[in-house]
Amino acid sequence: MAVTLYDFTAAPSPRRARILLAEKGIAHETVQIDLAKGEQLGEAYRQINPACTVPALKLEDGTILTENIGIAAWAEEAKPEPRLLGATAAEKGLVFSWNARIEFEGFMPIAEVLRNTSKGMVGRALPGPVNLEQIPALAERGSMRLTRFFDMLNERLKGREYIAIDSFSLADITALVCVDFAKWVKHEPKPEHTDLLRWHAAVSARPSAKS
Repeated sequence: MAVTLYDFTAAPSPRRARILLAEKGIAHETVQIDLAKGEQLGEAYRQINPACTVPALKLEDGTILTENIGIAAWAEEAKPEPRLLGATAAEKGLVFSWNARIEFEGFMPIAEVLRNTSKGMVGRALPGPVNLEQIPALAERGSMRLTRFFDMLNERLKGREYIAIDSFSLADITALVCVDFAKWVKHEPKPEHTDLLRWHAAVSARPSAKS
């Protein structure tokens, strides 16, 4: 049985998995789950991931991983080089800390704006099997948080090539997808975010970024 990625090309979360697998050079089959048609909510996909989200990665032994952090942990063990989670204890701590911070300060605000303003997500304010109503105030809060997020990343990248450690890591993958995802809610780094823009251009040029 081949490693299989359950994907939806347009969505940001599975893009993170695709970039990671490309950086690792891990061959896999791909099954598209059309979120626009609600295929993630169908019984067939619920058998794979009851949380009704993508990505999901089915391993050769049938184990199914349903979170990017779990996919990254498996990939690092399955193919240690190139290291994307850090080489030393300190580096690992930095990568995981920055990855978590980017998810909380970047991805969460984008989701707050998108899922609480999009007409296509009325009654679907959170992913998963439970329908929840939109809360407009969360979108306003998310927009303010995104402005601070870009400022924070720009400050972190002053004099640095990568976000967490001195080599490309999971944190850079998460941040790249996050910055690109922010365009969905009409947020982008400003011209004065020179270090963030420099970093974004460099990581966007990596072959894996096109995955």
